[in-house]
Order: sequence, then C-alpha cells, then structure tokens
Amino acid sequence: MTEKSQIVLIVGAAEFNFNIAAQDVTKYFNAMTPANKVAPAHNLLVTTVQADQRDALRPLLGNPVLTMKLAGALLEEYSPDVEVTVKKPSSEPND
Repeated sequence: MTEKSQIVLIVGAAEFNFNIAAQDVTKYFNAMTPANKVAPAHNLLVTTVQADQRDALRPLLGNPVLTMKLAGALLEEYSPDVEVTVKKPSSEPND
C-alpha cells in the first residue's frame, strides 16, 4: 500500500484537505502533454481532495490559472526537501 501525505491548501476562506500519494503524482505527470496540462491538474485535485470537499472545490477549478496554481502548490508541498547539485565536467584533459 502506498503511503499518502495529507496536505491542506487554503483558498480565500476555504480550507481543502488533500490526501496524495506517489501514484497520484505519477498519473498526473504521465497524463501531461504539451497540449494538455490543465485537465491532468484538474483530475489530480479532484481525485485527491477529501470527498466531502469535492463539490466546494469544483467551481474554483473553472479558472485554468487557479487550477494550475493549486496543483503547483500541492505538488510543491508534496515534493521531498532534497538538494540536487549538478557536477560540471572538468575542462582539464584526463591522462
């Protein structure tokens, strides 16, 4: 069983509780294409929000910019806090 993270997003005066797991994020990324970004974000939000809050969330998702902003905030909070550094290749020849 995949462990879910509980994340709360506050939009205006409304509070929304999300339960998100790695499989939800994977499904979201796999559904994204250059011409299709808003629908996967909408689906991620609707499928991970607490069931009794779904009806309150749906009207907010009519605005594609807000949909993307909410999905971005959810993913940002879900993301692990890991520092990644790229090592640049040496310009000196190897002997």
